Amino acid sequence: MQDLINKANVLMEALPYLKRFAGTTIVIKYGGHAMADAQLKESFARDVVLLKYIGLNPVIVHGGGPQINDTLKKYGIVSEFVRGMRVTDAATMGVVEMVLVGQVNKEVVGLINRHGGRAVGLSGKDGELLLAEKMLQEVRQEDGSVEQVDIGFVGDVIHVNQALIDTLEQGKFIPVIAPVGVGAGGESYNINADVVAGRVAAALKAEKLILLTDVQGVKDKQGNLLTGISVGEMRRLISDESIVGGMIPKVECCADALAGGVKKAHIIDGRVEHAVLLEIFTDKGVGTEIVQ
Repeated sequence: MQDLINKANVLMEALPYLKRFAGTTIVIKYGGHAMADAQLKESFARDVVLLKYIGLNPVIVHGGGPQINDTLKKYGIVSEFVRGMRVTDAATMGVVEMVLVGQVNKEVVGLINRHGGRAVGLSGKDGELLLAEKMLQEVRQEDGSVEQVDIGFVGDVIHVNQALIDTLEQGKFIPVIAPVGVGAGGESYNINADVVAGRVAAALKAEKLILLTDVQGVKDKQGNLLTGISVGEMRRLISDESIVGGMIPKVECCADALAGGVKKAHIIDGRVEHAVLLEIFTDKGVGTEIVQ
């Protein structure tokens, strides 16, 4: 009987969050270990379906770096990176688009639909969902100067066609977006999935942006998890090198989304089963919440 009471208490803890977030849009960047572990993939799909059934509007943006790496190796294409960004020539872009749109996207859509959802896969080319332009990478030279380096078909989002996503949401569908954009001339661009998620969240004025990562969240220099920070505090943590490496672009993405109208951003540990539900519907959450 006590186990049943405990389950009821969990539901009661979730009640105010269910009321608060009903009808709102939640943009989730899906990537990392959560995309590789079979149990976590199933768990994530069920969580997304649950969100839709209880009245939220989840929008999924997925990555696919490991899958791209594996396929490039099969084709004998060697990747070069400039400050963490993959140099993307025409051959590499063809593989990136094939893997993200034709493989990973369909797998995520299939998982969600198998668990009772109505997911629809999209790339930035569909309905000109993600208009993009070439992004030049800044590289600091030995003399301290900064050079703009062309790294190929790597892009940045300049416009999101939110009307397409709104139409899908109104039809009770779950959009699943591959981070491939389209340029003015119809060319494809490889875009960082965190960036896409942030721009989509801002365009939709989402209630939340959630980034699934392979770490607990943002930590201080002592390794303590910071459960909640403001953008100002985030800037100070970058300045004193508490936030370093790959976490910097993630928190910057969150800051941009908040500046664009997103209410809250979260960086959470995707290795934790049901991490998305725990972050949204419990008092403590499981990661770092960033607010304006």
